Amino acid sequence: MNHFKTISLVLASFIAGVFISVYNPAVAQKDVKAGLPVEDLRLFAEVFNAIKQGYVEPIDDKKMIANAISGMLSNLDPHSSYLDAESFKELQVGTQGEFGGLGIEVGMEDGLVKVISPIEDTPAFRAGIRAGDLIFKLDDTMVKGLTLNEAVKKMRGKPKTKIRLSIFRKGESNPIEITLAREVIKVQSVKSKLVEPGYAWVRITQFQENTISALARHLSDLYKKGELKGLVLDLRNDPGGLLHGAVGVSSAFLPAGARVVSINGRAPEARQEYSAMSGDYVRNRDDPLKNLPAGVKKVPMVVLVNGGSASASEIVAGALQDHKRAVIMGTQTFGKGSVQTILPLPGNAAIKLTTARYYTPSGRSIQAKGIEPDIVVSEGLKNDRFPYLREADLTGHLENDREKSSAAGSNKPAENKSDKKNEREEGDAPQLLEYASASDQQFQQALNLLKGLRIMQGGDSK
Repeated sequence: MNHFKTISLVLASFIAGVFISVYNPAVAQKDVKAGLPVEDLRLFAEVFNAIKQGYVEPIDDKKMIANAISGMLSNLDPHSSYLDAESFKELQVGTQGEFGGLGIEVGMEDGLVKVISPIEDTPAFRAGIRAGDLIFKLDDTMVKGLTLNEAVKKMRGKPKTKIRLSIFRKGESNPIEITLAREVIKVQSVKSKLVEPGYAWVRITQFQENTISALARHLSDLYKKGELKGLVLDLRNDPGGLLHGAVGVSSAFLPAGARVVSINGRAPEARQEYSAMSGDYVRNRDDPLKNLPAGVKKVPMVVLVNGGSASASEIVAGALQDHKRAVIMGTQTFGKGSVQTILPLPGNAAIKLTTARYYTPSGRSIQAKGIEPDIVVSEGLKNDRFPYLREADLTGHLENDREKSSAAGSNKPAENKSDKKNEREEGDAPQLLEYASASDQQFQQALNLLKGLRIMQGGDSK
């Protein structure tokens, strides 16, 4: 298979998604030079010079160029952006599962910071920050006028320092203020437990560098306690991450050689297929899946998803669904079916450019649509009154090229004419769902289904 010279899919700390890093800028330069719009570039140079000579205050040349690049990318789609040296470094560090901040995946809409998803076990998650929340002020700084990178930098800081977020939330008539204490965010990629004899729960919170090896370790430990009769793979509120992680996780449960995902873009390098074989997910080390218990390939499975399951999570759910390897249960997923390429620039900066769409093994595109569960089960939370933000809700999102996408819902906040505010500290957060517990309605339905399948196959459900 003809792969990129260097492939690395990374999870940005400020927006959910899958990325392909291609460290070969010379190729891109060759293509660009062949078709440079000289007259338009002269116009750009004239505007640049006019600003440099006549703007009321002097502006650094590098800052002007960076702003111009940022503007070009931000007007393409919600996932293309310019990364300065600090943001690029944070993006790379994020793949290791540890970074500083509040623990939220965010994007930008109408000049405000829009929450894509809070990350599990972080200050933002515990404080009840919700997908779709619009952050309009950070301490005393209005978000309007800031770039996404500038807003993210303000939310970062030393552990134990506090920041006040002012939020518009759909369904609330007044702004909400939430004060959070920053932490070093350490995300545990894989969690598991034996919920009762023969039935296990495995949760993937994000797809990181160590996800495949961690999954293999958890599965091996579970099988040491006895052969499994059923397995629940929990991908709820998993915002995505590394593509090779998604391929590896899928490969753990699929037959060798089964197609997992394909990507298709304009450039030849952006047209690839990935299958359940070690060459498509191993990264310069031994195959972590080579010693998996044999039962992993055949154990009855239910995959749990919801509106917070995005990108790499959707790749796994789509692959297992298309191969009829697992029953997909929950609610419709986020719908991010695009791939971003990271192109390094001089000065340790980079651009994140959407270069391809990805497709499930049967050729489905989930862009702006998502994965539809085989069995729809709501979360059933009394305090969960607000719909999930989805890809189709993001301004400028790519359309689904395989089928017409549904109209995006409106997530704009209602006009607030009152100065009255709802103030809430982290300790006042609403009750949160305990995954794989007696109160977890979706998990309990998944467990009941697995036991029912066991009975239908003539096995013992005890």
